[in-house]
Amino acid sequence: MTGLDEIKWGADGLAPVIAQDAVSGEILMMAWMNRAALERTLACGEAVYWSRSRGKFWRKGEESGHTQKVREIRTDCDNDALLLKIEQAGGIACHTGRRSCFYQKLVDGRWVAVDPVLKDPKEIYK
Repeated sequence: MTGLDEIKWGADGLAPVIAQDAVSGEILMMAWMNRAALERTLACGEAVYWSRSRGKFWRKGEESGHTQKVREIRTDCDNDALLLKIEQAGGIACHTGRRSCFYQKLVDGRWVAVDPVLKDPKEIYK
């Protein structure tokens, strides 16, 4: 039995994954992995996720160049969620061109973008 055997994958074979900056502790994004995505991540040292919408693997940064070098992998107390402590290439984790996908804040009952766009997505994704 390996550590991967201890992960409690959901009925769909997936587990939620949080990507956190290994130095600052900032939460950058949330995605999904299945066992094969985690195995690929371990093999290459960069984050590989499972895209539910596209139904396929995607290596973070394969189009944008904003890859995630994995420094540490943790699981929660129930072994059903993963945390990747990563080094974010280019400083942009979000497809909107922001540092983090968590750029909206609830203010007076409305979601307001509070973090700046660092690079226009049209320049990132061609």
